[in-house]
Amino acid sequence: MRQKGSPALTVPADNLLSSASRKRALLAGSVGNFIEWYEFAVYGFLATVIAQNFFRLEGESALTGLLLTYASFAIAFFFRPLGAIIFGRMGDRIGRKPTLIFVLIMMTLATAAIGLVPTYAQSGILAPLIVTGLRILQGLFAGGEYGGAVSLMTEFAPRGKRGLYGAWQSFTVALGLLAGAGIVALLSVLLTPEQMLSWGWRIPFFVALPLGVLALWLRMQMEETPAFIQQQAQPVAKVDASLGDTLKTILLGICRLMVWSAAGYTWLVIMPTYLQASLHTGFNQALLIAVISNLGFAATIIPAGMLSDRIGRRTVMVSAAVLLLVLSLPLLNVLQSESSGLLLKALVVFVAGGVVGLLAGPGPAMLAEMFPTRVRYTGLGLAYSLSNAVFSGCAGLIITGLIKETGNPDIPAWYVMATALVSIMALMTLNKDDHLRLLDEPPAH
Repeated sequence: MRQKGSPALTVPADNLLSSASRKRALLAGSVGNFIEWYEFAVYGFLATVIAQNFFRLEGESALTGLLLTYASFAIAFFFRPLGAIIFGRMGDRIGRKPTLIFVLIMMTLATAAIGLVPTYAQSGILAPLIVTGLRILQGLFAGGEYGGAVSLMTEFAPRGKRGLYGAWQSFTVALGLLAGAGIVALLSVLLTPEQMLSWGWRIPFFVALPLGVLALWLRMQMEETPAFIQQQAQPVAKVDASLGDTLKTILLGICRLMVWSAAGYTWLVIMPTYLQASLHTGFNQALLIAVISNLGFAATIIPAGMLSDRIGRRTVMVSAAVLLLVLSLPLLNVLQSESSGLLLKALVVFVAGGVVGLLAGPGPAMLAEMFPTRVRYTGLGLAYSLSNAVFSGCAGLIITGLIKETGNPDIPAWYVMATALVSIMALMTLNKDDHLRLLDEPPAH
């Protein structure tokens, strides 16, 4: 049961906070996600180069090296839930601000350190082990980033604008993916393949350092959220939900996010490697297609968040999941066709990215509305990180492995379609008026 007088939790956000405070919260929350997804994009787009430098073991094929690279990619995702628990509890107890500052510093250092690791040719088996260890640390700290950033943004949002505020989190994810693709594409043009393989791949990881310094400055300027401050003043003995209820809500959140996680990584991150490995597309053309898909993703996020503030999260997100169910296979078949020109392929991935953006826009606000303030950082962070661990982190491993076993190039589409079916059913359980209620107001039944 909610506590008497708890609607006052959102009064400061609506009535007392200045526009400058809200803007600082948006910037501070967004910038950490930008760095996180910039790095994950760089790792994904450089997968073939990283595989040659660190995972091309003696006597093994190039495809095996790529699989090992994706295994390292996936294992980082499986440490995200642990980070969500550790830093989520910290954020729910001591505050959003100090926790977000700590995870940002550690995530930036772990990212930059990858650029310093010696290759397999230089240090043998230590090389892939060190890279994997740093990926684990990245996953741990990234797991503590999302829940805090979304909590920060939505708790500062005025009533009726949570979709818009939360959408900025996803939008900076898109910017991070674009920045990662852009710097890799730029380096591939400026450097020879030999230079790229030898030392050029290290540059994108070093770029994380100045980005991290800027992000740290922004987070030092932000305020603690009003919802957290007032929640701390509430009697500890009175709780809004049991542990069992919270776990059920997390499971429901995972099901709602499943297609977003799977489709996002399939179309936005691993597509360049799929195009190179399975369709024999050139490196530069594959990167260009990846940039275009991410532009489509970025284009729809903010409009989708705003639309969900008007017509509800359920309508927007169910529509997007249905589109992915219906369009994934036809769109992939166009990419596979030898008669498809670059312009048509660009249009296909732009549309696919745009549909994923329809999920990413309302998604953060939808998650924030599922959990009360006292467990919001932990709950939404854990739901998001578990969904990403299974359905994003393993996407490259699952798709590449199944293609190797079956020889079926349609696997990416079937993967997205299977997750879409589950998410549609879970998203249908959303209340139509969740976007209208106060953030800590329980949904009507």
